[in-house]
Amino acid sequence: MNPPAKRLPAAFYRNVAGHEPVREWLRSAALSDDDRRRIGEDIKTVEFGWPVGMPTCRPLGGGLWEVRTTIKDRIARVLFCVAEGHMVLLHGFIKKSQRTPDNDIRLARERQAQVEKRR
Repeated sequence: MNPPAKRLPAAFYRNVAGHEPVREWLRSAALSDDDRRRIGEDIKTVEFGWPVGMPTCRPLGGGLWEVRTTIKDRIARVLFCVAEGHMVLLHGFIKKSQRTPDNDIRLARERQAQVEKRR
């Protein structure tokens, strides 16, 4: 029996210099192995279960979405858009307030515009 197929495979956004900011953030010292595992599990939930609603995934409008992960004493977010059948992971961060910071949303939207321009 074949394993279920991903409905929306994840792809890392890559900037013109070749950097993949979300992959780099996931590998950084800012996150523990357990944090990475939990974030990865939530991304996987979206990949296999798309469309997914709360509490794992929430729309931010304009084609921007967030994967919501609760990690030890903190909240992590990975912002993504959907392009060419993939969830493109645009920006990851630790949330420090109730509201998603405008700077984080702005950065994700700039990256989203670059992804859409490349199509």
